This record gives sequence, structure tokens and C-alpha cells, in this order.
Amino acid sequence: MIAIAHFIAISLYIGAAALAATPFARPVGAPVRGVISLLAAGVLVHAAGLVMFARTVGAVPLTGLGPALSFAGFALAVTLVIVELLAREVTLTLVAAPLAALPTTFANVIGLTPGTEPPGLRGIWLFAHIALSFLGIASFATAAAAGTMYLIERRQLKSRRFGAIFRFFPPLATLDRVNHVAAIAGWLGLTLGVVLAGAYSIAYREMNLPQLMWGTGAWVALSGIAVGRVVGGWQARRAAMYSSVMFAAVLVLYVAFRVAGPAAGKFL
Repeated sequence: MIAIAHFIAISLYIGAAALAATPFARPVGAPVRGVISLLAAGVLVHAAGLVMFARTVGAVPLTGLGPALSFAGFALAVTLVIVELLAREVTLTLVAAPLAALPTTFANVIGLTPGTEPPGLRGIWLFAHIALSFLGIASFATAAAAGTMYLIERRQLKSRRFGAIFRFFPPLATLDRVNHVAAIAGWLGLTLGVVLAGAYSIAYREMNLPQLMWGTGAWVALSGIAVGRVVGGWQARRAAMYSSVMFAAVLVLYVAFRVAGPAAGKFL
């Protein structure tokens, strides 16, 4: 049942992305209600799968590669639903819904095998760090998706090619606002996650250097966006470009640690 719930959630995420793309195929309005309904259904089914996993194995789905990837996809999907509900726009679904489906698919393929669960306060501390970090990365992904769409639409506008992308995408101001809010929210979540990780490593003298390096690198990248927007007065195009490039770099760094790190295959 757990695997089936994940499969249904993946299908709903992909279905939401496909439905959001219908205005590209024919001149119709964006199906906001339908897309949000599919996303919300996917989130509910995904949550049910994670709850069933927790009840079956007696562990929170945050440790172990499979459960952690599933939770990452879930966190991104929840973030996406909130953003789409507030903005009443569904174009972000084109990029973010497949991003949510991808780690969930990997989790289903490799299996949801729980990792070692520390007892008591130590376990709560570790889980808080992981959950906040995932929420921060999910918000980072949302900012990057909005930034990428901003750059695409801006290029269409400058070239005066007013095709389906220009008709369907939300105004540049909306994409810029989503990028701004998601970057700040991601920075807050990831900051708390990194602080808890560092304190945990010091308190229990237990350190996973590759994970700490990757988390710190992601935090530095996201901090650059947050500081640039709040203090540096970055314009929309610069923030969009930085968000897209830095998120791609964080993903590349993750793959590098997964493949070539000292604990290759075990790094999350």
C-alpha cells in the first residue's frame, strides 16, 4: 500500500503538470482549480503513504535515503500548493510538480528503507534539522522555478514573440514576487536547519562532513539571494538569474557528493 500511495501521488503530480500545460496546446485559460485539485490530491495521498510508512516501521520518514527522498518530494509539493493557492497561478506547476515527482519516484524505486533512529531528545533534534532543511530546499527550488520562468518570459517579451508562453505565464511582477518570498522563506528554513545540524554535530561529536559541506554550500547560495534582495536591492532579472544558476549548482554538488564522496551512495 505504501508503494501504491507513492505511485498514485507521482501520477497526480505529473497529471497536474500536464493539465497546467494545456494552454500551450490550445487557446484556453489556465485550469487553476483543476491543477490545484490534482496537486492537493497528490499531497494528501503522499501524506497518507508517509503516515502508513511511519506506522508500519515505527519511524519518522526522515532517515534513510528512500524515506528522505520521499519527504523531500512531499515538502516541495506542499510548498507548491501553498504558492499556487496564494498566487492563483498554476504555471509554477510546470516546473515544480515534476521536481516533486522525481525524488518521490526515486524513493519508490530504491525502496523505503528506514535508517537508524536516534532515541529521545537526540532523535527529535535530528528530525527537526532534517525537516527544516528539506523545507528550505523546497522553497529554494520554488524560487529557482519562478526565476527560470521569469527569464523565459522576459526573453519572449524583449524579442516581441508573444506566443503561448507569454499568454500563459503570469506577469513578470508575480514571478518576481514568488521568487522573492520563496527565497526569504527558504533562507529562514535552511538557516535553522544548518544551525541545528552544527549544534547537533558539536553536542554529540558526530559529523558527516560531506553532508555538512553540501548543506553549508546550499545555505551560502540561498543567503546570497536573500541578502541581495533585501540589502543589495537586486533587480528582478539579477535575482532570477542567480536563483536559477545557484540551484542548479547545488544539485550538481549533491550529485558529485553522491557519486564521488567518501561515502558514495550513502550521502543524502
